Amino acid sequence: MAAGAALGLVFQEVVAVLHDAVKEVGSKALMFEPILKSLESQLGSLAPLVEDIRQLSEQLDLRKVESETLIEHMRKGEKLVRKCSKIRWWNYCFKVHYSTKLKELDEEIVKFCQVNLQVYSTRNALLAMSSMNRMLQRVDSVVESLETPRASCAVPGLRDVTVGLEMPIMELKTLLLKEEVQLLLLTAPGGCGKTTLVQKLCEDDQIKGIYKENILFVNVSKTPNVKVIVQNLFDYKRCRPEFLIQSDEEAIEQLPQLLNHIGPNPILLILDDVWLGSESLPEKFKFNIPKYKILVTSRTAFPRFEFTYNLKLLNDVDANDLFCHSASLQDGSSYIPAKEDIKKIVRGCGGFPLVLKVIGGSLRRQKEEVWRSRLMKWSDGRSFVSSDAELLACLQKSLEFQYDKDNIEDCFMDLGSFPEDQRIPVAALIDMWAELYGLDEDGVHAIANLQELTTRNLASLVMARKDASEVNSYYNDDFVTQHDILRELAMHQSSQEPEGQRPRLIMNISGNNLPKWWMEQKQLLINARLLSISTDESFSWSWCNIQAPKVEVLVLNFQTKNYTLPDFVEKMDELKVLIVTNYGFFHAGISNFQLLGSLPNFRRIRLEKVSISSLFEIVVPLKSLKKISLFMCNIGKAFENCTIQLSNALPNLIEIRIDYCNDLLELPVGLCDIVLLKKLNITNCHKLSALPKGIGKLVNLEVLRFRSCTNLSELPESIRSLHELSTLDISDCLSISKLPKHIGELCNLKVLNMKGCLRLRNSLPESTVELKRLKLVVCDEERAKLWEPIKEFLTELKVEVAEKDINLNWLPK
Repeated sequence: MAAGAALGLVFQEVVAVLHDAVKEVGSKALMFEPILKSLESQLGSLAPLVEDIRQLSEQLDLRKVESETLIEHMRKGEKLVRKCSKIRWWNYCFKVHYSTKLKELDEEIVKFCQVNLQVYSTRNALLAMSSMNRMLQRVDSVVESLETPRASCAVPGLRDVTVGLEMPIMELKTLLLKEEVQLLLLTAPGGCGKTTLVQKLCEDDQIKGIYKENILFVNVSKTPNVKVIVQNLFDYKRCRPEFLIQSDEEAIEQLPQLLNHIGPNPILLILDDVWLGSESLPEKFKFNIPKYKILVTSRTAFPRFEFTYNLKLLNDVDANDLFCHSASLQDGSSYIPAKEDIKKIVRGCGGFPLVLKVIGGSLRRQKEEVWRSRLMKWSDGRSFVSSDAELLACLQKSLEFQYDKDNIEDCFMDLGSFPEDQRIPVAALIDMWAELYGLDEDGVHAIANLQELTTRNLASLVMARKDASEVNSYYNDDFVTQHDILRELAMHQSSQEPEGQRPRLIMNISGNNLPKWWMEQKQLLINARLLSISTDESFSWSWCNIQAPKVEVLVLNFQTKNYTLPDFVEKMDELKVLIVTNYGFFHAGISNFQLLGSLPNFRRIRLEKVSISSLFEIVVPLKSLKKISLFMCNIGKAFENCTIQLSNALPNLIEIRIDYCNDLLELPVGLCDIVLLKKLNITNCHKLSALPKGIGKLVNLEVLRFRSCTNLSELPESIRSLHELSTLDISDCLSISKLPKHIGELCNLKVLNMKGCLRLRNSLPESTVELKRLKLVVCDEERAKLWEPIKEFLTELKVEVAEKDINLNWLPK
């Protein structure tokens, strides 16, 4: 830049000197007056540009240009002008000579002004533009942040009353302040008060004493911008980054500078409302800085985080207090309903702070008639969720299925097919989803979807402890629960189309009050793939006639002592799955099973808590039926009351599940003729004492399970013929004292679960050493010793000692 600056100064200097000389001599040398006046005029025009030329030369570090020639001419011109003042008027020769030189100088200046100076200025402008472009490139890197409003990183103040947060604050604070916890996730469904809890936590005296002014609160958007977040943090702490932040990577690189600037005091960074899909964001803010912690709130319980605090819903007392405050019932001018009515509303809100606030606020200072009208609607089965647009909009934020490739949204809405406040059997969902969405028969993908819904706090999957042999196969003891508000949300999402056009139609019938739209049509056409009908104990009507030609899954929930399958089932040609569940206290009789014989695609049936003595009183074989599940049923001699042989009635059956059927004394002999059977699961049938000797005829059997059949004393020797058997489960069969003598002939056996076979104390049969494909044995410590001599012959065998697992999850709610 020095060369450009020097050139500019020289140019400015010589112009000034020449201009002064011309003005001084012009008043004396009258003989040169015309040419000197012209020269003075040109120099006057050039004078205003001289300063600009000097500054540009200095700023842009210009190379030498044509101005150097002009400078040299001006220096000579100044000497020439000085000589003109000494020429006498009579010396004509010198006059002509000097006049010519002055005219050349004048023409040189004119040329410079007209041509060279214009080129010079253009080049300067281009150089200036180039410099400007470089500047703009840096400006562009912060355009996005300039367009985004700066957000304060201060903790927002509480704007409303809080209830029921004393214990959560204490528990959350205790966990947060543990030395090993650097990143803590606070999770709960939307509307449970996560942000409110964090705001309340930051007002805690102990937290304020530790972190003082170093609590940084960031409200994370659905599509977070790391650059903007970091820039906001710098702005909030009035600290400048070392260099301009141009990318997310540079933002994270700069952040430790800010954190060290704040230090050495402890720092708490709160990332509020992190969305699904942004779970990696909090980890970007982790640094190995002493006393630096991150608290994350999210509707999603991200499994990747080691430390998690689950915020529970409000109890009845706190929920009542929050509702009464939101409805301003403490205000003397408000209508105060009966305590029982308040309890009904509070109970319907389910402990959700958001729901309590919104519903309470909608009733604030309303007249008695409004209260009564709302109560009547809700008592008639109207949804709390759909009754308030504000509440619905807030809750729907929890439903983010933008990248749903595994039918997660469908699975969520399907949960509404089961009655409120009831457990949903995982086995029933596996049957549904295998047919509706093509999920695998073993339930691995179904479990993955349920775990995803649990992670999103949209449902709760409760799984029994799995032995090593059961991880990917046995889910009969597992169930799902869903909060009533979330169930209402699922049902609302399923009811966006007209009744006849919905892909899933869910009907909850109270008493004999059939839906108006059903009653108005003599021949109702339903295009749903899933149809769910729930009735209560007072339902006694005969079914109306409907046409449902596309229904693939039919879910029938009832509470009456006797139940009749609807006649319209007979015309459901696409029906693949039938799930019938009695939620009453006693077993219920069920009839009209003969309708199933006309269904060409009928593959699965699940019956729960029903008496099914007439199940096989059918004339037409169920040729397509592949799976039967009986749970807590009274089956008596159901398998023996067939009008035709079981093998003919069920020619393609491949799986039977019988669970908690206490009146099953002996396994029916006729089952042994169903030669295509691959899976036979009989669990928790405590009165089952004997198996038919002909069980060896089930030559295609792959899984044989008699789990917790405590009265079963032995396995028949014919089991030796089951050459396809890969899994044998006799866990918790307390009465079995020995294994079959020829068990070694089970040439494909890979897994043997004999956990809890307490009477099995003698040495194992000699043929056990022939189980060359046996990979895993699950047992207790005492039975493990019996396998020590066998392990010498079976080098790939793993004997796993099962842990004791005592819980009451299996008990009814």
